[in-house]
Amino acid sequence: MDGGNRDFGTFVGESLPGSLDFFELLGGFVLSLVIGVIGYKRGALNGSGVVGAALIGTLIFGLGGWEWGILLIAFFVSSSALSFYRAREKQRLAEKFAKGHRRDLGQALANGGVAALLAVLSHFLSPFPGEGRGGLWFVACAGALAAVNADTWATELGVLSRTSPRLITTGRRVEVGASGGVTWLGTVASLGGALFIGLLGALVLRQGWAAGGILLLAATVGGLAGSVCDSILGAMVQGIYWCDTCQKETERRVHRCGTETRLLRGWRWLGNDAVNFTASAVGALTALGVGWLLLWGS
Repeated sequence: MDGGNRDFGTFVGESLPGSLDFFELLGGFVLSLVIGVIGYKRGALNGSGVVGAALIGTLIFGLGGWEWGILLIAFFVSSSALSFYRAREKQRLAEKFAKGHRRDLGQALANGGVAALLAVLSHFLSPFPGEGRGGLWFVACAGALAAVNADTWATELGVLSRTSPRLITTGRRVEVGASGGVTWLGTVASLGGALFIGLLGALVLRQGWAAGGILLLAATVGGLAGSVCDSILGAMVQGIYWCDTCQKETERRVHRCGTETRLLRGWRWLGNDAVNFTASAVGALTALGVGWLLLWGS
């Protein structure tokens, strides 16, 4: 594993911490803004979502590098495409979800905030002393984005399952779209979403089979862990509300019919965005742990 350590260390995080490149930041801002505007015109983002995309993209591209940015683009493009896949069939579930498929600032920060924070930390701090350990920041980023990608794929495809979802904590059958409900189709989609980011990360790593395999495994495991965490939080503590007018559960504090809902279960302060952010953090920490063990545990 010594050779693998050296190869992995030549990747990201080896420049002097704290040195800023204005042109990299500007390039990251311009590119992320262009992508955000395209997303707005295609109906994937609203106005505040463009602001969020520009902020997150600037930090990830400008401080992490293009390799980090590719993973962010892959998440955004693939998840946005799936949100429009068989969209008419999903319209009946809109009343359950807190927000629609047009992502806003809160969703942008929830999905990309952890990766952006890691980009900042990788640039200004050196918490992994010793040869090659700066590259673990990228592993953590891949895990964070794999988690939100896995969760999004699971949601967008799992709701199309022909079998009824079951609550992840008890196995009880629940309605389609219910927080914490899982299906086999959604589980396979979750694996695919995590694997997609892991494979892409291994490809842009360009440091040989050993380093690429480590990143692939770490990101995939981290993505699945984050997705499972999202489902557990959704089933146990996420704030779920009840509309007395429509007699239906929802994640919205004000239902689509205009009725102010009442808390049915969970914590009022823990909404879907907070759950996604937490799941992303779990994905990052899990990937970081797996990468650490595989690189330096033996």
